[in-house]
Amino acid sequence: MPESFGPAFAGRDRPLLSFGLRFSESVLKHAVDTFHVSRVYIISSASLARNTTYLDELKKALGTKVAGVRVGMKPHSHWSEILQIVADARQCDADLIVTLGAGSLTDAAKIVSFALANDVSTAEELDTLCPTSPRRRDGIKPSKVPVICIPTSLSGGEYSAFAGATNDETGQKHSFSGAMQAPALVILDPEITTTTPERVWLSTGIKAVDHCVETLCSLGSNDVADESARDGLAKLIPGLIKSKQNPKDLEARLQCQLGARDSMSSASQGIPLGASHGIGHQLGPAGVGHGETSCILNPAVCKYNYKKGANVERQNAIIKILWEDPKAREIFDQERLERETADLGDLMDAIIRALGLPRTLKEFGIGEDKLDTIAEHSLKDRWVQSNPAPLDKAGVLEILKMVL
Repeated sequence: MPESFGPAFAGRDRPLLSFGLRFSESVLKHAVDTFHVSRVYIISSASLARNTTYLDELKKALGTKVAGVRVGMKPHSHWSEILQIVADARQCDADLIVTLGAGSLTDAAKIVSFALANDVSTAEELDTLCPTSPRRRDGIKPSKVPVICIPTSLSGGEYSAFAGATNDETGQKHSFSGAMQAPALVILDPEITTTTPERVWLSTGIKAVDHCVETLCSLGSNDVADESARDGLAKLIPGLIKSKQNPKDLEARLQCQLGARDSMSSASQGIPLGASHGIGHQLGPAGVGHGETSCILNPAVCKYNYKKGANVERQNAIIKILWEDPKAREIFDQERLERETADLGDLMDAIIRALGLPRTLKEFGIGEDKLDTIAEHSLKDRWVQSNPAPLDKAGVLEILKMVL
């Protein structure tokens, strides 16, 4: 397949998107021709490094341009590990960062580049880059070292100028944005995603579906973002079901990857999302996987907002889209759902269960005793604050109790 290369989103220069070439060939081509760099720092998934030859292939392709390699990070991008990479990349004088793996590496790389531009070395200094910090500094500089992402999941963070990272001391996940830049290039290669554990692939696919659903549910969306979200759903729903039925279906996997891109169009425009994302940010540090937070929360948040009358027309429009998808309709028919009575939460629940994904907090050992802290942290999240139905602590707790 010839390379398809250009901006990921119409009307915006970054991020760029490449697919059609082998990932290692694409990285080398763009390191030389697009970014003109000579000192590449690689952040690789530990499982890819351990169980596949992909990291070795990437290192061989780049040859003497490899300045440093980090293998493995904990989920949810811990500050301590980010700072280790900052120190390593600074010592290597890296002029390009490449990630090979899933979402936590992507978020970490964005923050690493941001921290390098602002001479950050400690947790206290990193805190001054956080938009919500009372110690936020003045004169923050934009990220400088470009980032190339080779994603192996569908969470979509490689398309945004936001990143989440967990403060080791407090366990709270913080969002970074502002002068932080999105990755410069995203490289899609569906073949390398076949090594991604099925549950990670499918659950992060539901995270991408959640991006689409919460965009279409948002009271602050617009026609352009809504169109991208609809396009994303049209690729993701059948693509995920086909991926479940045949994990080696590379065309279905590429459609999922392109659907994840579509799903992130809203985030790149700053469309406010809702509580599925906002509360989900705080379930991560409690031990729930990045994509699995959406599997648990999305149906409940849809039901809460619908019950409150916050976005009924917008939810009804999504219901119509889902019933028109043949693959989704097969699932709804199997579950004996009726068009006249099933709400959006019911439809999302049926899709998530058909993919064999988790639906409750108890599956992660989270009981009622943990809910108060999760709710307190959630109230600080910008997307809890922008949920279509206004949320106080009691409202967040109501949603959490729906998914115990």
